[in-house]
Amino acid sequence: MKANLHTADKAVRILIAIAVAVLYYMGIISGTTAIVLGIVAAVLLVTVFINFCPIYHILGISTKKKSNQ
Repeated sequence: MKANLHTADKAVRILIAIAVAVLYYMGIISGTTAIVLGIVAAVLLVTVFINFCPIYHILGISTKKKSNQ
């Protein structure tokens, strides 16, 4: 797996996951919506930690800056 996430992309993913957690704990989302958004948030966090997004790979996208080597 070649890294394909830039720092800004990782930050956005983390912020989305935090927002979902806050919405859940404040009781704004519940039930099926909370489960679906919780799974999405978990997937976003996993992609941040492994620095790789499978969907980006399939689509041939990379937000990681190219090195000048």
